[in-house]
Amino acid sequence: MADNLLQRPAAAPSSRSAGKRVLRQPGFFIPASVLLVLLAMSLFPALFAGLFGNGDPRACNLSNSAQAPSAGHPFGLDLQGCDIWANVIYGTQTSISVGVLSTVVSVLIAITLGTIAGLYGGWADWLISRLTEVFLGFPFLLAAIIVLAGVGERTVLTVSMVLAVFGWPTMARLVRSSVKSIRSSEYVLAARTMGLSQARIILRYILPNALSPVLILATIAIGAVIVAESSLTYLGIGLEPPVISWGLQIAAGSRAYQTATHILIFPSVFLAVTVLSVIVLGDTLRSAFDPKRQQ
Repeated sequence: MADNLLQRPAAAPSSRSAGKRVLRQPGFFIPASVLLVLLAMSLFPALFAGLFGNGDPRACNLSNSAQAPSAGHPFGLDLQGCDIWANVIYGTQTSISVGVLSTVVSVLIAITLGTIAGLYGGWADWLISRLTEVFLGFPFLLAAIIVLAGVGERTVLTVSMVLAVFGWPTMARLVRSSVKSIRSSEYVLAARTMGLSQARIILRYILPNALSPVLILATIAIGAVIVAESSLTYLGIGLEPPVISWGLQIAAGSRAYQTATHILIFPSVFLAVTVLSVIVLGDTLRSAFDPKRQQ
């Protein structure tokens, strides 16, 4: 009965109307469709890689080194004679895995610390705010380079966790400010008056309203993480063989771009399209859920 009395009539219609605004915007369907295809590639790489050639990214023939695109190999072959199409498809799995895993961990850290700081205030807020400022003081890529340089084996999990450690502060500050504004709202005060537990108030009334801006920011952050991973790998600080990565392919292509441009072009195009789609989708969601940005 308490839950029925504490329904938020103003919030629910706002969420529904924002959802309708998202569906009406062409800026949603185009990047969402691209990302769905890329997600399918990451989940079923063998299926997509097998559309051309033998579908094996590690089936290489040095005698066909740097072969130009052809009917059997639409993206051509790299310097080791490996099929670029298959490598790009399997690289999709790696890049999306790093982007999603790192962002999920960052969001969990941000939600935990931001909620504690915004809800309880006092010394907890002061301590978490100072900790956030310390991490914000480290340049993102530079901090990741320093940490990864001292890591023995740089796997997808290792790189993801390092990027997550330095990726949560901005989202934590956003959660904190959202929770602070929501904790004094009428429906939260009414929930406390009804005697509901703190945990139930947080899970049912505070977090659902505080998470929308954070999840939108997290969508954009996935693209930033993918770029960061590719940049670190290109510099030789990120992922290492035998992992298949766009960053490794771009690094190899940059060494032979004058004689075999196709080695550099195709992984770069996939990287650019992925990041652009994520950013456009995140910006579309932000526009839909932020009334101030509506015309």
